Amino acid sequence: MIAFTLDQLYGWINSFFWPFVRLLALVAAAPVLGESTIPKRAKIGLAAVLTVAVAPSVGPLPYVAPASFESFAIIAQQILIGVTMGLTMRVAFAAVQTAGEFVGLQMGLSFASFFDPATGANTAVLSRLFNIVATLVFLGLDGHLLLLAAVVRSFETLPISLAPLDAQGWGVVTEWGAQVVVSGLLMSLPIIAALLTINLSMGILNRSAPQLSVFAVGFPVSLLVGVVLLALVLPQTTPFLERLFQSAFEAASRVLEGFRGA
Repeated sequence: MIAFTLDQLYGWINSFFWPFVRLLALVAAAPVLGESTIPKRAKIGLAAVLTVAVAPSVGPLPYVAPASFESFAIIAQQILIGVTMGLTMRVAFAAVQTAGEFVGLQMGLSFASFFDPATGANTAVLSRLFNIVATLVFLGLDGHLLLLAAVVRSFETLPISLAPLDAQGWGVVTEWGAQVVVSGLLMSLPIIAALLTINLSMGILNRSAPQLSVFAVGFPVSLLVGVVLLALVLPQTTPFLERLFQSAFEAASRVLEGFRGA
């Protein structure tokens, strides 16, 4: 006959459930893994499989009854940690989409948008194109595997405990959020500079030849030059995206250290 105590039962439940909550929160909020096109059962199954592999190495856990207020506080803490790590990675993809918005505005395609099921809102065509390129580069660099490895290492950097999260982590998240505009502008800068030159040339041409309609000539020229520049620049963005994703992983590590109070 198998016998176990209530303390052992609490330990078994907590050793699986608390890591599962952090992993599931990351999978739900992370780019690529958390897309709305992926079935929810697949996300839950992935988090459960990872939990089974990670649970034995999580380390000592606080003795707390699963249905107590302390347990609910730990669950909320794990959700915040997982979601914050996922959102930190999403900032890199948001920067890429912002670059698409900047380029589309200069090309005259800011009005060209369609419903994106991944975001649940209307998205510019070029933003969607840039996001697809970034996703392919992310998968090609095994970014999804590195992301899962990062959340597994997070149990060593920030173990499960009743200690509250330090406010320094939120400061790191806020600072990293500025990269949405900075990195987006840097990525789109070559195309924006070339298109700005074209627009200035159209303005000079309009002053020298007023009978020439800039609206009839300028838009097709900007669109054609933009398409050519996209064909030339997008294949060269891999090193930039690699550095951007590397910076995102480093930011996620700094967030965990900030939560720990280091």
